Amino acid sequence: MNGIPAAFARGTVEREGAPGAAWIAELPGIVAELTEHWECVPDGEATHGGVGLVVPVRRRAEGATVLKVSFPHPGNAHEPEASAAWGGRGAVLLHERDDQHFALLLERVRTSTLAAVADGDRVATVPGRVCRRLAVPAPPGLPRLRRQADLWEEQLRADSAHLAHALPHRVVDAAVATVRDLGRVQPDLLVHGDLHARNILRADREPWLAVDPKGYAGDPAYDGGTLLKSRAPALLEADDLRTAAGRILDVFAEAAELDRERVRRWAQLHAVQAAFSGRRRGFRIARSGPRRDLLTAFVDRLAEVITEDR
Repeated sequence: MNGIPAAFARGTVEREGAPGAAWIAELPGIVAELTEHWECVPDGEATHGGVGLVVPVRRRAEGATVLKVSFPHPGNAHEPEASAAWGGRGAVLLHERDDQHFALLLERVRTSTLAAVADGDRVATVPGRVCRRLAVPAPPGLPRLRRQADLWEEQLRADSAHLAHALPHRVVDAAVATVRDLGRVQPDLLVHGDLHARNILRADREPWLAVDPKGYAGDPAYDGGTLLKSRAPALLEADDLRTAAGRILDVFAEAAELDRERVRRWAQLHAVQAAFSGRRRGFRIARSGPRRDLLTAFVDRLAEVITEDR
């Protein structure tokens, strides 16, 4: 291993504080231990995502692989079960796992992501096709999205009552209705949970493969909202937000073979949740300041136009 990327170390410490600093200090030893245990040899510079270090390695049986070690957090705990259930169907193959260290030995794919593709329809079509392939029966140990429904409704009502916001009552009411109608009774299918263009990479075994699943059991249409939120930078530039957002939902639903209205309702819930979350703690790309205010106003508008898109 040629060292931990400085941006990854800095970001982990800024986000996690003292526990993050302690983990970064231990990380080289963890990587060395797992590389030896899994009989791998380093094969390139380490890269990273938001919470995980990715080290290119080679192992005699599989050839080119990557060792991924994530910061220990409940949100990262179910990636192994999801990856094992897919068995390479639409997602990277899992070769080994070490749950104690939140570590995985995975099939190596290319570094270019779907986010680099300029064709907006393709950026919605590919996740839809991947979503369809990932919708297999969920393993019993995964968190069930239906069990979050009470918390979703409670948070929506609390945010609406206590946060200063410009969302019309009908927009918040529509999100609550989605929780009641769709949230509490869901199919028992495997849901990626964070399916967007940056989590779909070019590969050789298949044209595109998904990475970094949260691993939920629930309604595959849930991921339509994840995709739509991730398209915010492109939607910010749209001349007609209603038409542009509707097009993403149309293309994704058709490619995923999902009911378009169901996808719309989940996306509307995601947008309202994001509008309130942005007021509480900002956005990943803007925690404070004028940029945060701009994004908040944009997400409000997005939630409103999706509510009206019936």
